Amino acid sequence: KREALHSHQQACGATPINGALLVAKRRGLQAQTLGYMNSGDTPHGDRERVVGYGAVAFRADAQVDRALAGQTLLALARHAIASHLGQDLPSATPPEWLQHPGASFVTLTIDGQLRGCIGSLQARRSLLDDVRHNAVAAASQDPRFRPLGLDEWARTRIEVSLLSTPQALSFQNEAEALRQLKPGVHGVVLSQGERRSTFLPQVWKQLPEPAQFWSRLKQKAGWAPDHWAPDMQVSVYTVTEWIEPQP
Repeated sequence: KREALHSHQQACGATPINGALLVAKRRGLQAQTLGYMNSGDTPHGDRERVVGYGAVAFRADAQVDRALAGQTLLALARHAIASHLGQDLPSATPPEWLQHPGASFVTLTIDGQLRGCIGSLQARRSLLDDVRHNAVAAASQDPRFRPLGLDEWARTRIEVSLLSTPQALSFQNEAEALRQLKPGVHGVVLSQGERRSTFLPQVWKQLPEPAQFWSRLKQKAGWAPDHWAPDMQVSVYTVTEWIEPQP
């Protein structure tokens, strides 16, 4: 919400924050939360008395209608896969907001069963290129499945997820890391050394219990369900997702 702050007790920088909010309102910009933590998230933090820290971006492209953005991204993913399969579909000039950096996942299902899922955890290229690349990769490079065939194409349902910037969690042990997860909200990245795995927030629908979610995430990376080490790292992110109607 773009509501002015009424006191410096709400934020130390209330005056410059209000100035930024005023400029954003005049220019029609929308706020996007990049991350939020407080001093209690540090290894020795006291959660009884905390100081909060937030990072917010004001973006012109954030005012794109959500439904329209979804239609655009789903059509982009479907066109990329169709072209990969040798099909010729009409394409429109991509809107300007697709040129901004973005991180996406493209998920394919057939009759409700997963058929491929590939994505990016960091925004390293334009959203246009990222969705195109991940769509084709989900159809042809997911090591769990053979490449998608033309005979399956008409029955394939596409889902596109846009990711926020992953935020690293601070914790002293595994139990503390697990307690910080928000079921149904957080996508989770678990890593150690060269090995890494992630589950999108949508996976909570199949694995609603945090302990089970956590265990399966470890198994996805090739670890035992009870594996833990002091150098394990955990990051969380959120997504905005769109899915095609059933074919």
